[in-house]
Amino acid sequence: MSHDLFPMLHAQVAIVGMACEYPDARSPQELWENALAQRQAFRRIPSDRLNLADYYSADRHAGDRTYSTAAALLEGYEFDRLNFHIVGSTFRSADLTHWLALDIASRALTDAGFPHAENLPRESTGVLLGNTLTGEFSRANTLRMRWPYVRRVVEAKLIKEGYSPSQRQTFLDNLELEYKQPFPEVGDETLAGNLSNTIAGRICNYFDLKGGGYTIDGACSSSLLAVANACSALVAGDLDVALAGGVDLSLDPFELLGFAKVGALAAEKMRVYDVRSAGFLPGEGCGFVVLMRYEDAVAQQRRIYATVGGWGISSDGAGGITRPEVAGQVLALKRAYRRAGFGIDTVAYFEGHGTGTSVGDATELKALSQARREANTYIKPAVIGSIKANIGHTKAAAGVAGLIKATMAVYTGILPPNTGCEQPHAELTDDTPALRILREAEYWQESEPMKAGVSSMGFGGINAHVVLEGNRELKNNITLATTFQDAELLLLGAADARTLKQQVEHLLSIAPRVSQAEVTDLCAELARNLDPQNAVRAAVVASSPQELTTRLEILQSWLAEGITQRLNIPTGVFLGTGSNSPRIGFLFPGQASPVYLNDGAWGRRFPIVRELYKIANLCATEDTRSTAVAQPSIVLAEMAGLRVLQQLGITATVGVGHSLGELTALHWAGAIDEASLLQIARIRGQAMAELGSPTGRMASIGASEAIVKGLLVNNSAVIAGINSPGQTIISGDAMEVEEVVRRAIAKGLPTKTLPVSHAFHSPLVAAAVHPLAEYLAGIKFQPLQRQVVSTITGSLLSSDADLLYLLCRQVTAPVRFIEAIDRAVEGIDLLLEVGPGTVLSRLVTNFVTVPIVAINSSGGSLKGLLQGVAAAFCLGTPVDIKSLFAGRFTR
Repeated sequence: MSHDLFPMLHAQVAIVGMACEYPDARSPQELWENALAQRQAFRRIPSDRLNLADYYSADRHAGDRTYSTAAALLEGYEFDRLNFHIVGSTFRSADLTHWLALDIASRALTDAGFPHAENLPRESTGVLLGNTLTGEFSRANTLRMRWPYVRRVVEAKLIKEGYSPSQRQTFLDNLELEYKQPFPEVGDETLAGNLSNTIAGRICNYFDLKGGGYTIDGACSSSLLAVANACSALVAGDLDVALAGGVDLSLDPFELLGFAKVGALAAEKMRVYDVRSAGFLPGEGCGFVVLMRYEDAVAQQRRIYATVGGWGISSDGAGGITRPEVAGQVLALKRAYRRAGFGIDTVAYFEGHGTGTSVGDATELKALSQARREANTYIKPAVIGSIKANIGHTKAAAGVAGLIKATMAVYTGILPPNTGCEQPHAELTDDTPALRILREAEYWQESEPMKAGVSSMGFGGINAHVVLEGNRELKNNITLATTFQDAELLLLGAADARTLKQQVEHLLSIAPRVSQAEVTDLCAELARNLDPQNAVRAAVVASSPQELTTRLEILQSWLAEGITQRLNIPTGVFLGTGSNSPRIGFLFPGQASPVYLNDGAWGRRFPIVRELYKIANLCATEDTRSTAVAQPSIVLAEMAGLRVLQQLGITATVGVGHSLGELTALHWAGAIDEASLLQIARIRGQAMAELGSPTGRMASIGASEAIVKGLLVNNSAVIAGINSPGQTIISGDAMEVEEVVRRAIAKGLPTKTLPVSHAFHSPLVAAAVHPLAEYLAGIKFQPLQRQVVSTITGSLLSSDADLLYLLCRQVTAPVRFIEAIDRAVEGIDLLLEVGPGTVLSRLVTNFVTVPIVAINSSGGSLKGLLQGVAAAFCLGTPVDIKSLFAGRFTR
């Protein structure tokens, strides 16, 4: 019989208990919350763990250096040795991995209903623990025993420098005391306390377990290998209960420099299954699961989180020692699903290894995709993610972290989102992908079996895969978190500048040490305690702890210089007195703006935007270059921006719409409702697309209107837009536009042909006026309730303006943007571009000094919105601060 064929045992193992301690996660529940909320625990490595001044270099070829500065670390963990009755000398002699593993094992047993190992079948309970190289503390402690070598080296140098024997002795005696002081003395516990193979033995010793306890070292597969071997022992009857998991505390030069030299570390962000995946950020921690045979767990009425139906192990054979191989991973998958008794094509969620390296991610995605396609040609893409993007690569403890996350997925009936994937790998975006990325959590579909697969790969070419099944009847209804943002807004307020300066100084003592997730927590805490009556206000928009620190330093320098008001939009730093409610103007862009057919980051963050896009029902497969698609899409993004600004309490006193954007300006002013606005945009876009001349073209000329008029002599092209003193748009037949462009180039003027489908704002689109007028005739326009400066007339519209005539005229009339802006900015303190992109902001800054922020209300970023809120807040707008964090998960 072939050795790779397993008998169809179909025996199931129940997960009855779980516990963990990972960065930002002290329990499986917290780990799960982090996954749902896409929290990331990465922070700058503090000097008490690794002195970056000694080891960091941006030069990847520098000797004995690392180019990475961040990691996910345990913060505030303390082992309660008194509770475990561990004497001080024993505690100090053992590596912390021993005590962390003992602590988490104890918590897991308690979670399984065996507190203090009560009622546990001790003779048939075993401990299988994944670990590699014990921990960094044991390696550091060996330095004490290397003192004789250090002494010889130093003494030889002292002799060369001419020190006398007595001077040398005094110096070396003092140096020895200082050198050995950080390390525990060598005693009878030292050997056992600093070995990897005794960690599992210590747990067995403490709880008097006699089923067998040993450590498994399969590098980054260690803990999942421990689970797989524990399941085999349970099915074989060798054990009745198994504690399986892993522990890893190894953030020291040996590992970090070693990983740096093979290029495995991320220099900046950790991206997983992303086209830009370039390495991982290290993590640390410990996790355990308590396993029993399913029938025993049912008989004992244990809570069952999930069942393990299959497990498979393989090696890459003649492949690379450190380079993963597709064939080896596929073999592990086949063995796991053969044992499970069902196909990999029936699995809806995969918790991947996900190292974030370009080779590792590509290999894993290819292996899973290949195995799924071989099982079924017509498969629905399964979701894939990795907990490493939240807590870093915890190496020997990584597999069990992924297992806990996947277990929570089938236990709660929720498919978790993927963290760390902004631009999905090509394997996830082809025409018929076998896997997919989730941007936000989803409830498990009723039609999909609650099955999940968990993978691990390790140095040496070792692969492990475990298959989980959930019980749909036990599914818990949990609110799906919508926490993730690509930036955060930190708001400050004080009675005076001196107090504000003290706040900034205090924050600067914190900011360099916080994690990515704690940036969110810090901003939420400050927002909760902010006094809206404070006159002196400041705000910072930041995407990382490093960015937050740098921008707080900028704010600190402003306060030191006595600056009272400054809005530095590019750097995301804002300061103001906030004494009066500012006058704000809204600008609504036209068809030159980018087109998005989904709600993106805005929809994930704001339910009111998600609801809007759902009602609009734009088809995501449509051609965004089409005028019929672009116009309603742009208007929809403007509507989304208005909804969010209204929710945040940010209002305006005047509105200006560029061409198409004038429709939204009229809606904002109360003339038409949302449904009518969107339908007018559809009709307008469709009419222009179908009836406009296909030979039309538009171009931008870097000159004033007067100069461009001179270029149009004896030419049928017309001026379509006067956007700024240095930019005028022309429109007309392609050959005529090309002639004007040649004339402009001959005079040394900059030109650019615009990527549009028709000659808008020219007689060549006049045919679109009739169907638009027919539709507008059925609209009951309401009197304007707010001020709108029209870009058709360049002047303020009266409340009873003839809007049907105005909008029909707009189709062929030039856009008088300069005139409209000059009129609108009188007395205005801030302009907000409400819509997709930054087109109008770039234009306005050429001829207006009023600060302007493009909120960019579509796509994948919220930075523009946060900058707009920051500017409005610092100028004195009574922002609804609670709405900024409503529905978000923070700690």
